[in-house]
Amino acid sequence: MQLSASQLTPQTHTWLSQRPKECSSQLLVGQQRALNGLTAALRQTGAYGHCFAIVPRGFNHREVFDECFATTTWQHSRWFDWLYLADPDDALRPLCVNVPSGNAFAVIGALQHILQQPLDQRDDLVEELVTSFDTRALRDYIQRVKQKTFDDFASDQFATVIVGHEHPAPYYYCDRVSESQLFGQMGVQSIGGTVRSDLHLLEPGWILKANGGVLAIDIDALLDQPAMYKRLKEVLKSGYFEWPQPTMEAGAAYFYRPEPVPIDIKIILVGSRSSYATLTDYDDDFSDLFPFLADFQSRYDTTQQPVSEYFKFLDYVWDVADVLPLTEDAYAAVLTELSRWAEHQHELSLDAIALLQLLKQANAVASHEEKTQIDSDSIRSAVKHQRERGGYIEEVSRRSILNNEVRIDTAGKVVGQVNGLTVVSVAGVEFGEPSRITATIHYGDGDIIDIERKSELSGNIHTKGVMILSAYLAHHFARHEPMSVSATVVFEQSYHEVDGDSASLGELCCLISALADVPFKQSVALTGAIDQFGQVQAIGGVNEKIEGFFDLCALRGLDGNHRVLIPKSNQKQLVLRPDIVQAVEQGQFHIHTVDHVDEALSYLCDMPVKDLYRQVKLNAHHEQESENRSWWQRWFS
Repeated sequence: MQLSASQLTPQTHTWLSQRPKECSSQLLVGQQRALNGLTAALRQTGAYGHCFAIVPRGFNHREVFDECFATTTWQHSRWFDWLYLADPDDALRPLCVNVPSGNAFAVIGALQHILQQPLDQRDDLVEELVTSFDTRALRDYIQRVKQKTFDDFASDQFATVIVGHEHPAPYYYCDRVSESQLFGQMGVQSIGGTVRSDLHLLEPGWILKANGGVLAIDIDALLDQPAMYKRLKEVLKSGYFEWPQPTMEAGAAYFYRPEPVPIDIKIILVGSRSSYATLTDYDDDFSDLFPFLADFQSRYDTTQQPVSEYFKFLDYVWDVADVLPLTEDAYAAVLTELSRWAEHQHELSLDAIALLQLLKQANAVASHEEKTQIDSDSIRSAVKHQRERGGYIEEVSRRSILNNEVRIDTAGKVVGQVNGLTVVSVAGVEFGEPSRITATIHYGDGDIIDIERKSELSGNIHTKGVMILSAYLAHHFARHEPMSVSATVVFEQSYHEVDGDSASLGELCCLISALADVPFKQSVALTGAIDQFGQVQAIGGVNEKIEGFFDLCALRGLDGNHRVLIPKSNQKQLVLRPDIVQAVEQGQFHIHTVDHVDEALSYLCDMPVKDLYRQVKLNAHHEQESENRSWWQRWFS
């Protein structure tokens, strides 16, 4: 089916008609699934109720959790100040005591006052202290020291505040993961030749700072140091935090053992989907400790959710970008680009960082041209500049084709040759370019030789695609008698590994051309995967592939005969550049969708597909008769 220009881009006017006159800023639009997972985790307590948050690229993690915790809290948050108090019976074993949040220094002051009083005058003070700041650990400590004086303490350090919470945060975030940042450290010092540690040398990490609340941790940084991930699991399973111990080389400091701190915390590991899959597959404890998943999505489906909500996201990014206001046509250009990033006509990207960069660059263009608003020309200029900045490799590749260093025909007809479409990825830059696929036939037993695989330049998926097209040919032409011809197929002038099955449609058509000895049009390029019955299946990178062939044809001169064949199931992924849409509208370039290999063959040759298949069978029968003759009969015939 030939596509019209209106089918090559999303219907942005429909989206714009749903734009509210007034809307609030919101980052997390369309993220209800993730928010539900996070809320479920925050409703549960215990060692086996933590959460993993999959946050795709394009999101600032802090901004995501700032918005999440603006309205949601861990229902089991319990904030305490944590102190270490000297043990009168053991100078090397300071005791851990928690007191109500914000009262650490008041408790230390009260304890010091009690210890300074005569023994017979302490009861009322002790009762007042316990009544005002009642915790079990504090009561236990008072019972231990209420009959002591400062002279009874072997340590010259009486108390230190490890963590104080006058104004606890909704959550804490640890992005620079190191031993000291996450777990804290116990320092040592040398006094009179003796290495020792003491209360004032204890420095808390995020585990203690967030104790009683929520701590988000960057999992990729954590997994760079597996020993820390293992230790985190031990803390969560035991419910206690033990200070990192100095090595034996530290001498006397090695025996300094502060009492473990009870831990009651909600952990959120933040990372990518690949990190989540790795932990799920290789860590037996992971699913037990982190049963909840908050899966933030990178695209907004306009068929499932109201488009009006998406404008809240746009308003949020625009506000953060701090740029000029956008005109109506600028919104249309932005929505088109966002749909292109999502690679779907009914979806919009949620990549806030990329959108922020686009708006800032468009704002620079508009400001340079002394405009008071960002219009569609500013947006398109920013997009064009982005493409040009990363387009050097693409330019060099295309120049090699124009100079005939790499041969790609875009006119005429050739037997056993078609133009496939590929996507090249180099140094973070992706672009489409055509690739010449050729096939030859010879005497044999019906097998297809994939030169890419023989030369070890074929990936597993590409090899699978060649096997599938072999099965299709065998099913179609060798069901009742064997074919006495074999074929070779190759990507010409390809010197790197070829993977993916998107070329299998082109390879099959190329083989049929060679088997039938019928020339195919070189003004046509095609892409698509196939199954064993010839059905054409979806592929990736469809926009880049079309644009790569169009750019080559445009440089050589469009004549109205150039066309691209893509799978019908890829139609909704089309978000093409304005110049291609214009060329299609003017009839200079054509895009067709195909659902079966027969449809593709009808565009490639000027004869009915039935006649083409009949020619394949006739040639195969002729080769069979030729093979049955002696060599000298074949030679002199």
